[in-house]
Amino acid sequence: MIGPPPPPPQSEISESDDDDGEMIGPPRPPGHTKVVSALAVDHTGSRVVSGSYDYSVRMYDFQGMNSKLQSFRQLEPSEGHQVRTISWSPTADRFLCVTGSAQAKIYDRDGLTLGEFVKGDMYIRDLKNTKGHISGLTCGEWHPRTKDTILTSSEDGSLRIWDVNDFKTQKQVIKPKLARPGRIPVTTCAWDRDGKRLQVIWNLKPGWGSRPDIHVQNSHSDDITALKFSMDGRILLSRSLDGSLKVWDLRQMKDPVKVFDDLPNNYAQTNIAFSPDEQLFLTGTSIERESPIGGLLCFFDRAKLQLVSKVGISPTCSVVQCAWHPKLNQIFATAGDKSQGGTHVLYDPNLSEKGALVCVARAPRKKSIDDFEAKP
Repeated sequence: MIGPPPPPPQSEISESDDDDGEMIGPPRPPGHTKVVSALAVDHTGSRVVSGSYDYSVRMYDFQGMNSKLQSFRQLEPSEGHQVRTISWSPTADRFLCVTGSAQAKIYDRDGLTLGEFVKGDMYIRDLKNTKGHISGLTCGEWHPRTKDTILTSSEDGSLRIWDVNDFKTQKQVIKPKLARPGRIPVTTCAWDRDGKRLQVIWNLKPGWGSRPDIHVQNSHSDDITALKFSMDGRILLSRSLDGSLKVWDLRQMKDPVKVFDDLPNNYAQTNIAFSPDEQLFLTGTSIERESPIGGLLCFFDRAKLQLVSKVGISPTCSVVQCAWHPKLNQIFATAGDKSQGGTHVLYDPNLSEKGALVCVARAPRKKSIDDFEAKP
């Protein structure tokens, strides 16, 4: 068995990650020298893009890789800025890259730069009058239905909706109204399934909006690192630096339906993902000082609201991003620390299709006597 099998019966669940048994995975794609903080797999399952705190983006193509799992292109979107989010367009012909700079970039499928969104004037106090973000970005996501629309959030306290065909003009500025004065960073943002609602939670209406339809004060005791809507629009998941994952009923948001604690989180990009049928959701955990527990991938049952499985990903590195691809039926998990980073692909040879299965079965090209390499 390679990769995580379906979650075991409740009676077989162990709270330890030491008894993963026969579960193994293929080698992780090499390359990054710090934690991998961003991950995106296109809807076909053929291209994977990862971003890191080492300021680089690496692109992988399952159809062109062998068992060495080497990237075919490396980018540095913004010199000296960590990569925070990567998001594919719904047609998978372009992807959005968000770094710690104030300007997001759009790349084509092969990694060629298509454009960079304009930066606002930091000396203009009213954010609705600035042409773009004036502080570092925190998150971004492509509209799930509209191929020309993206959403970004920033440390300047605003969210902005952009048309990717015009890098100098924003479509809408959203500045949350707060109980206290000052600019409070917007730490994350998310669309719902149809792109009609975003973050927590505005109905998109013409003009400049700032008042949410739903607002939960003190929903977490620390920054929120990820939000995830269910496809049926009934629940919202939130992940925080306070070490918790909360499940919210969108019809009654006063209190969470369930709170899962003891999920260490030291990275602002730690996310949440659903299984393809949305019966499960998963998130990664960070390692703690002097703790024998490594980075884990934790699986939860949506109906029972229970932790059903823990999978050990790395004994020494934190798990940050995760994704469960519906076509490949493979799970991606990024990990790393201050000196290393990588993306792990977990699969079942009987249930998964293509993706990593194609690469690990393909041997590296043998050297030929005609090969030539120039030496410096």
